Amino acid sequence: MEQEFKTFSSRIPKDYVRERKLPDGSTARELGPFVYGYSVKIGPDGKPDVHEFGNVKPTRHGLPQVQEEREPLVDIVETNGEVHVVAELPGVDKKDIKLSGTEDSLTIAVDAPERKYYKEVKLPVKIRVREAKTGYKNGVLEVTFPKVADERHSKGEPIHVD
Repeated sequence: MEQEFKTFSSRIPKDYVRERKLPDGSTARELGPFVYGYSVKIGPDGKPDVHEFGNVKPTRHGLPQVQEEREPLVDIVETNGEVHVVAELPGVDKKDIKLSGTEDSLTIAVDAPERKYYKEVKLPVKIRVREAKTGYKNGVLEVTFPKVADERHSKGEPIHVD
C-alpha cells in the first residue's frame, strides 16, 4: 500500500503538493485538492446520462490519474429553439474564462493561478456560435445558443463572456 501511495503521489502535478510548518517545527506535506464526481440525469429516452467531472480520472491500471485542470460540472438543456449550457466554475474571475465554439461543441477553459478548468462539451444539435449569449455570476457560467436550421460547417469561433 505504501508503494502504491508513493507511485500515486509522484504523478501529482506540483500545484497540488504543499508543505507547511507545524508548531513543533516539523513539516507536514499536504496533497490536493482532488475532485471527482458525476452527475446523472434521465434523458428523453428514459436512459440515464452520466457525466464525470473533477481532476481525478480512474484508469485501468488501478491508480487514478490526476490532471492539472479540473473538469467543471456541466449541464446541457435543449429547448425548442435553443441549447443552454450551464457550467460550475467556483473561484474564477470572469476575465479568466475563455470560451470557444463550433457548430457542435463548446470548449470551456480557465487558466488562472488559483484554479484551472478545461472541458470540451459535445452539443446535442448544431448551433449558431456567433449568436451566443453568455452570463457569469457566483461561479456559474451560462451560455445559450440558438439552434441551426441549415447544415453549414464552421471553424472554432471565440465567444465573449458577459
